[in-house]
Parts: sequence; structure tokens; C-alpha cells
Amino acid sequence: MSRFSALPLYATVASARLNAKYGGAILKGTLLIMYLSKSCKLIAAGAFAGVVALANSAAHSADRIRVAAQITGTLGYELEVLRAHGLDRRADLNIETVELASTEAGQIALRGGSVDVILSDWLWVSRERSLGDDLVFYPYSSTLGAVMVPANSPVQDVIDLKGRKLGVAGGPLDKSWLLLQVFARQSGVDLKTQSDIVYGAPPLLAEKALQGETDATLTFWNFCARLEAQGMRRAVDMADVMKRLGAAGPVSMIGYVFHESWAEHNRGVLDRFFTATGEAKKILADSPDEWKRLSPRIGTSDAAALDIYRRGYLEGIPRRSLGAEAADAKALYRVLADIGGRDLVGSAPELAPGTFYAAGPSE
Repeated sequence: MSRFSALPLYATVASARLNAKYGGAILKGTLLIMYLSKSCKLIAAGAFAGVVALANSAAHSADRIRVAAQITGTLGYELEVLRAHGLDRRADLNIETVELASTEAGQIALRGGSVDVILSDWLWVSRERSLGDDLVFYPYSSTLGAVMVPANSPVQDVIDLKGRKLGVAGGPLDKSWLLLQVFARQSGVDLKTQSDIVYGAPPLLAEKALQGETDATLTFWNFCARLEAQGMRRAVDMADVMKRLGAAGPVSMIGYVFHESWAEHNRGVLDRFFTATGEAKKILADSPDEWKRLSPRIGTSDAAALDIYRRGYLEGIPRRSLGAEAADAKALYRVLADIGGRDLVGSAPELAPGTFYAAGPSE
């Protein structure tokens, strides 16, 4: 009889397989862990008892970072390219991607602690900081949407939207929609009361636009690309709207968002992640073939459509200093706060201090 079979019946035995990689060899063994409820002592034994210390000291695992990416978003494209070219392994990163259906789902996941990094806007980050959270924002893309119309539409500018049926993606508090309203007011048009507004999800509104159920559609840039590829055109570009409202250059409304406290403890991981995604951006910028490979994910194999997606993506790669981005964000925040009110920004009349992550790799 073995010394273990003589143990009392109240002993609980847990068996764990140990797989460790050491010098190219795979070490395998079984670790038996026994909890004795009477003595509250832990007895550990097994064929590879000594391997535990060896594995802990010698086995290496890449640093983990959990990233939320929208199913239809470009971050998913970048992460796919990143893995395909081994940029994650080169950066010694284990990038766990959590695909979500919406920005809101990502915000919930970040606040709940199930992911480390999401994409969102500085407006939301500022509001959360004013409520006591430590979220920070780092620019990801300045590509914005537009008001899309049929090629033969009489709509040429924002004033032409008066009295027309306008689809709006994202809901009543969508930032582009609020900025478009401010811009229209400068021309004496109150879109909210003088147009027929239809809110909806971007895919649904894109279908309605193609079927002629709306006169114009304000939607996100990737859906603009889809509509443009099917013959529609831009009547009002949101990048132009932002400049007319005081921005000095392309504004990155969308950025990486994460907790400042997490960043402080994972600075090296975050820097390597930014470097790896930057290399993925360069690959996407330089190689049309990568877009062909991504075509199943994008939803089209048409070369002209893929070129539209690629051009839109390239236009949005941030190239300005963090200071310039923050200055424009402060100016536009005041515009948005004025029209969106407490429902949008809460009680904070100004962009919260510290909203922009100042320790980024380019700073």
C-alpha cells in the first residue's frame, strides 16, 4: 500500500497536468495536491515535483493584453494583419481579442475589467474622468463619416437637408450628428425640427439608403465607403464640418482607451502594443494585397471598393502631435457640450484634465 492510500477519506486530491517548455524540450508531469481538512496542511507530491520550480524559472510566456474590437471595425483588420505577420510574437505579446458588436459593449467590458483596451472617443473618457474614473485616451483614427446621398441627388450642402428624410447612425447623441446640427444652425437650418430624422444602426441605414427609403444618410466612415462603392457620394464631409467649427486639422475623435492605473503598471506592454499596431498600419498602408486578404472580413472582394476602404483608412492615421489633438478636442468639446448638454457631457463644461494619455510612444 502506498503512503497516499493510507490517508483518511476526507483528503481531497487534485491532479494538474504540468506542461513546460525548457530549452526546446517539452516537460510533462503530474502534480498531486492534497488538502487535509483536519490538519489544514497542504501536501504536494508527484513524479515531477521538482519540475515546478524549474518551469517557473525557465518557462516563458508572452505578456498578455486584452483588446476589445468591434466586429465591423478597422482595429480588427489591424490585429489580423499583426498576427499574420508575427508582429505579436516579435513584440513578445499575447494579444487576446474580444470581438464585440458595439462601442457601448466595449465600454461596459472595460469598466467591468474583462478587457484592458478598447476604442472609444475622448468625449466619453472626459465624462468618465469628471465622475472620478481614471480612463485615458490615445489617438487611433481621425477618419470620420459623412452625409451620403445618391449620385443624382440635388443635395449639395447642409442647407439642402432641410425638409428631407435624413438617416442618422448612432442615435440622438452621436457626436457627428451633434456637430452637423451646430454646423447647420450657422446656415439658419434646424435639422432636428426641419428635417425628418430616422435613427438606426449603420447596416440597416445603409440598406435603406440603397433602397431609396431616405434622401440622405449620416453614417460612419466604413459604411460611407460601402455606399460610395455602390454609387453614392458624399454631400457633407464631417472632416470639413469640424474644420468649419474651429478645428485646426484632422481630429482623432476615436482612440485607444484604458485605465491610467493599468497603464502605469503595464507601460512596457502598452508601448510594445502601440509599436506592433503601428507596424500593422504601415503594412496596410503599403500593401493593397493585404486588403484583398481581408476582403472576407470587410464584406467585399471588389477591387474598387477595397481601394475606397484603404484610402479612407489611410486618411485617418494620426499624424499630428498629441498637443495639437488635445487643443482641438478642447475646442470641439465646448461646441458639443453646448448642444448636447448634461445628457452628453454631464456637469463638466470643459474637457477633463488628463483626458489624453501623455506617455504615448511618440511623446
